[in-house]
Amino acid sequence: MALHIQCNYIAFTWNPNSNPNSSPSPSPSNNNFLFPKTTLTKPYRKFPFLTTQNSFSSLQPSPAHSNAKTPDGNATSYPTLPVETFYEHQSIRDLLGKLSKKNACPLLILRDDGDWTKDQFWAVVRFLKHASRSHEILQVFDTWKNIEKSRINEFYYEKIIGLLGEEGVIEEAVTLFLEMNSHGLRPSLGTYNSIIHGFAEKGNFDDALFYFNEMKKSNLAPETDTYDGLIQAYGRYKMYDEMGMCVKKMELDGCSPDHITYNLLIREFSQAGLLKRMERLYQTVLSKKMDLQSSTLVAMLEAYARFGILEKMEKAYRRVLNSKTPLKDDVIRKLARVYIGNHMFSRLDYLGLDVSSTVGATDLVWCLRLLSHACLLSRKGMDSIVREMEEAKVSWDVTVANIIMLAYLKIKDFTHLRAFLSQLPSHRVKPDMVTVGILFDAISIGFDGTVALETWRRMGDLYRPVEMNTDPLVFAAFGKGHFLRTCEEVYCSLEPQAREKRKWTYHSLIDLVLKYKGRESRSQGKLAHQRYLC
Repeated sequence: MALHIQCNYIAFTWNPNSNPNSSPSPSPSNNNFLFPKTTLTKPYRKFPFLTTQNSFSSLQPSPAHSNAKTPDGNATSYPTLPVETFYEHQSIRDLLGKLSKKNACPLLILRDDGDWTKDQFWAVVRFLKHASRSHEILQVFDTWKNIEKSRINEFYYEKIIGLLGEEGVIEEAVTLFLEMNSHGLRPSLGTYNSIIHGFAEKGNFDDALFYFNEMKKSNLAPETDTYDGLIQAYGRYKMYDEMGMCVKKMELDGCSPDHITYNLLIREFSQAGLLKRMERLYQTVLSKKMDLQSSTLVAMLEAYARFGILEKMEKAYRRVLNSKTPLKDDVIRKLARVYIGNHMFSRLDYLGLDVSSTVGATDLVWCLRLLSHACLLSRKGMDSIVREMEEAKVSWDVTVANIIMLAYLKIKDFTHLRAFLSQLPSHRVKPDMVTVGILFDAISIGFDGTVALETWRRMGDLYRPVEMNTDPLVFAAFGKGHFLRTCEEVYCSLEPQAREKRKWTYHSLIDLVLKYKGRESRSQGKLAHQRYLC
């Protein structure tokens, strides 16, 4: 049979540390790689033949096929795969090795091989998906199914259309959908859902609703999954009124929203800041005794933190704690900022301890706990945290040092400030812009910073590129000092070309600020003199 080949050559960068004959594995940053664009699917895998469970690179022949015997003559028993299964996996490894080569074209490989088994076909599909070459899947499927006409069936069409829809290659998915009808095959509800959700994800709601109506004309009743996909897409495009109308349409069609629908709605309204709608739905879920997903609780917590609604934020936080859901750092920082804004510094320590109980003592945990005592200007509290860090063998970083020194600067404890500055080299802490700012702010109120400056100059720290390595929560708690504010003012006053041309080191920036302050002092002196003459 002659194969008509149309192939777009796309270079695929293969991991040099991987086995070239092994199947490609999904990105570690996306473990749920089959459904990267949605969180509303039911707890089953739509494409089980594309999962990492079909990783063939680790399969080896078993000694059981050699009828191995123990020294006493008894036959040993090994759990193993049949010989034909091993050779099938070997052929898949060889096939993926060909595909991984630069500019490899799957259609040309198929022409040379003559045909593929269904396992080989799905291995190629998976490879193209993870190589970001999903647009080639349609050509491969079209060629492969025409080799054996029995492959033209609902199963293959539904799975390929679903995959293309998930990948956002909706034009190709529609092409297969129309072709499916031309073969007299009846699309399933899942196939329609893939097309509807694919269009909705791209914001093309007219086409999405067209296929929605076509599905109903085909006597296929939409299910909650159908509506959930539309609701999520409306939320993505901030079409919140349409979300409400979709729920009403859902109920009129006799399809009652389930707990997934309600959780989805709460999350979308939370992210939009529509707190009244969010709270109404939350009460509905409670009254119906439905489950609240952990992601929904976190979304509500984030919404209250974003608006600084302290009392409701703390209630939501307790619900999240009771669910034992670990919080991401950005959510923890939002909570911390609310506490700081309300001068509830002691809560930072409790927040740090809560986080530590779930994910361990991270840098953020130490930052929160140390900030708590530093904002309260408690020497005893700061010393206790430093001792805990020493017992846990946790090294200082510049955030830890700056928090402590900012507290001592605020209470003008120059003795402890000098001591901490002298300890920075032994703790291998390099000063950043905040550290420099602390020193010069202290100098401006009478501190002798000669020793610290000389140490930094001798160690070459003043000639390093300017860096800002201090945790942003420190600025939220203590604000920016006079020196840092002056730096920003001077820097912004420069012409754009002057900013980009210079290589900014601490030394050059300090020199610029001091010159600026000198000019400012002279101009103020002239102004005062003129006023005196008047």
